Amino acid sequence: MTTPPHARIAADIKRRVAEGRLRPGDRVPSTRQLARDWNVALATAAKALTLLAREGVVVAEPRVGTVVARGRGQKARPAASSEHDLTRQRVVRAAVELADADGLAELTMRALADRLGVATMSLYRHVGGKDDLVVLMVDAGIAEFALPGGQPDDWRTGLETIARLQWAAYRAHPWMAGLSSITRPVPSPALLRHTEWAMRALAGSGLDAETRMYVQITLYGYVQGVAANIEKERRAQAATGVTADEWMDEQGDELRWIGESRNYPAFVQLLDDLGEFDLDLDRLFEFGLGALLDGLTPMIEHGRGGNRR
Repeated sequence: MTTPPHARIAADIKRRVAEGRLRPGDRVPSTRQLARDWNVALATAAKALTLLAREGVVVAEPRVGTVVARGRGQKARPAASSEHDLTRQRVVRAAVELADADGLAELTMRALADRLGVATMSLYRHVGGKDDLVVLMVDAGIAEFALPGGQPDDWRTGLETIARLQWAAYRAHPWMAGLSSITRPVPSPALLRHTEWAMRALAGSGLDAETRMYVQITLYGYVQGVAANIEKERRAQAATGVTADEWMDEQGDELRWIGESRNYPAFVQLLDDLGEFDLDLDRLFEFGLGALLDGLTPMIEHGRGGNRR
């Protein structure tokens, strides 16, 4: 089976670490740099760094970036020398790192204070509480993948741009996808800039305001919905110690029962035609995004909208 691009990137960085070309504490290439160097999407580069972080090869450090992790016998940099050094940006960055490593459920104000080496109450001089902190974390995570300087001329490129940037952000920070629903969105300025971008992309479409809003919500909901599976799989694997591929292998008896029952001939034929199938979320995202935008094209390009109740 061909090694996926993100795994090849991760393997290259591990090889450079093993050869001493990247030493503990050295910064590793950024997501954008990896995307340029390997000619891959931002999401693929972010997935490589996420894999390296999970394997303990790299770690994100506040105000530094992603660096090669130190071994147990090596002295780590202090998170904060005193409470006087604490800033809101540093608190948010440390919270993002904790959520990336352990999931949002494990993020508490006490755990965050321990990571920063300060008293828990000192955090409240910078954030109002966990709810306030989470909004700031989402804003920081989305802002890592900044919108380009200029707005594209066509609506499709504009919508594709924000969809792919959001996907890359969810790839880097999987816990974000499960934070909000489309009915109760997180009040993030960074996400609002994405909405502004979408509204500008649709400004000349001739669609009414309600339809433009539904287009934007549909796009956001699609990206968030697929991305939510990243964190779900991470939780399932952490809880069971079983990978997705191993879990599928364990379903062999059920699949044999389906085939022998003869109640699902079309599905059985599909399985026969598929052979070895590896569900790749990045490929699924791209497939669905293309289908979604293709479906929206006639409506947007002909300015059709309005109530369809």
